[in-house]
Amino acid sequence: MERVPMLAEGYEKLTADLKALRQERPRIVEAIEEARAHGDLSENAEYHAAKERQGQVEAQISELEDRVSRAQIIDPASLSGDKVIFGATVTVRDDDEKPARYQIVGQTEADAKQGRISYDSPLGRALIGKRVGDEVEVTVPSGDRFYLIDKIEFL
Repeated sequence: MERVPMLAEGYEKLTADLKALRQERPRIVEAIEEARAHGDLSENAEYHAAKERQGQVEAQISELEDRVSRAQIIDPASLSGDKVIFGATVTVRDDDEKPARYQIVGQTEADAKQGRISYDSPLGRALIGKRVGDEVEVTVPSGDRFYLIDKIEFL
């Protein structure tokens, strides 16, 4: 079974989402029962909507339970080294010498606006295993981008 690396806050968010979905189950069952009471199910939009929602919730619960069971929680503060690894915060400079900081995180925790990129993203994959002073090339829809690694931190 392949482990899914994530930070503690990502794990907490997953478990909170899972709890919320599990709490939604009884409300969906009530909605289905109420819609059934209206009679003919073939033309009952409320019934079909509730059944569809039930299917979506069950699929999401299964997916979250799978991720939670395979979670490998990583604390970046306990890490060290001179290579970019999961959890590292990397400062890079692009072609214009403009600095940017990214933390390498799990897929569910990624948020580019907050400087958190997935280890599985093109930039994340390019950075993993590199050291300070290394140049990385990333192919994006707008073309190739080059970055120079300035600093690696474990915060």
